[in-house]
Amino acid sequence: MRFKTAVLSATLASLLTLPALAAQDTAYQGHERHGGECHGGKEGKKFRKLARMEHRLDRAVEKGRLTQAQADQFKAEARQLRDDFQAQRQASGGQLTDAQKDQFKQRKQALRAKVKAAMKATAPQDV
Repeated sequence: MRFKTAVLSATLASLLTLPALAAQDTAYQGHERHGGECHGGKEGKKFRKLARMEHRLDRAVEKGRLTQAQADQFKAEARQLRDDFQAQRQASGGQLTDAQKDQFKQRKQALRAKVKAAMKATAPQDV
């Protein structure tokens, strides 16, 4: 009787662990990174900011406040600014000087000002 109980419990334990392992494998596959998608930490935050800006530009095109060409140009410029920032940071070992940070901050503000001016030029006038 004890042998039968031991075999039964071992079999039951092995059956219970198999679905648990299978569930863990599928959960892991769901969390894999895909090329071009969000990453963790600060990099993910910067990616989300860019994605949010692109979404706002797309909505402006839908509303007729920007042309598709203007939106594409602003998106490309924002991506270039982000890539320049990342390349500069990698080249300097992960830290930027205050002057470099200020330069990128000014470039980002200039881009925002251009986008704002383009949208304001085509905004509906209140009468």
